[in-house]
Amino acid sequence: METKNIRTSRFENIQYTVSGEGYAVVLIHGFPLDGTIWNEVVDKLSKKYKVIVPDMPGSGGSISRETDLTVEDMAESVRSVLDNEGVSSAVLAGHSMGGYVALAFADLYPSMLKGLVMLHSSAQADSEEKKAQRRKVIELIEKGGKEPFVKQMVPNLFSGSDGKKSYLEGTLETALRTPPGSLVAFYNAMINRPDRTGKLSNNDLAVAWVIGEDDSIIPKSSLIQQTTLTNVNFVYVYKNCGHMSMMEQPDMLMKDLDEFLIYCYDARN
Repeated sequence: METKNIRTSRFENIQYTVSGEGYAVVLIHGFPLDGTIWNEVVDKLSKKYKVIVPDMPGSGGSISRETDLTVEDMAESVRSVLDNEGVSSAVLAGHSMGGYVALAFADLYPSMLKGLVMLHSSAQADSEEKKAQRRKVIELIEKGGKEPFVKQMVPNLFSGSDGKKSYLEGTLETALRTPPGSLVAFYNAMINRPDRTGKLSNNDLAVAWVIGEDDSIIPKSSLIQQTTLTNVNFVYVYKNCGHMSMMEQPDMLMKDLDEFLIYCYDARN
């Protein structure tokens, strides 16, 4: 795994890792984490593919001092990484907030997208109730409440099984490293993102859905409804899994990602 850094016109530094060779797949992390959440999956995928894992601006090794960050800005950072790697097309797999970024990328650069994986993520915009909840969290963080918020939120990412204890601590440490300003910027980006359910009916876009039976962040029922909108549709529902399949069910996720990648790169060509 090689770590690289680039400067863009908007961001002081974007850090990403590259592993393996072959067809390209980009793994985009969710809130409030960074690219390290994919480590176990990367080890397996990179045996067959070129796996690119960026840290979104303001998380991990990527530096951002922006307060008006948008999901489109984050998609632009992904484009900059692909350009730096000389990659003209890729499958994008976005986890939670990363799915919002991947959908923005699909809007901005459709010709570069070979396929889209929505991992515990939604094409819908926030409801007014959800926006209000996010604004309350922003107020809490701005008053110095980042740590209690993160400590309350992160356990809810996982299913209720005892197995979560093995990876909960590391995930919590990762989330606590994310600066308060970045958490606020990410929440504002999610509040302001548009509804992109119309994008799902694009005949040229193959979409895979990874859904956790025990996901309390984006419930299964909401995502199953969205899967009916896609024309080329792969749906994977995992038992004993919450919002973090890359940790809770990494072997199953690797198998399913491989199936989808084969379809996108071989069956469709």
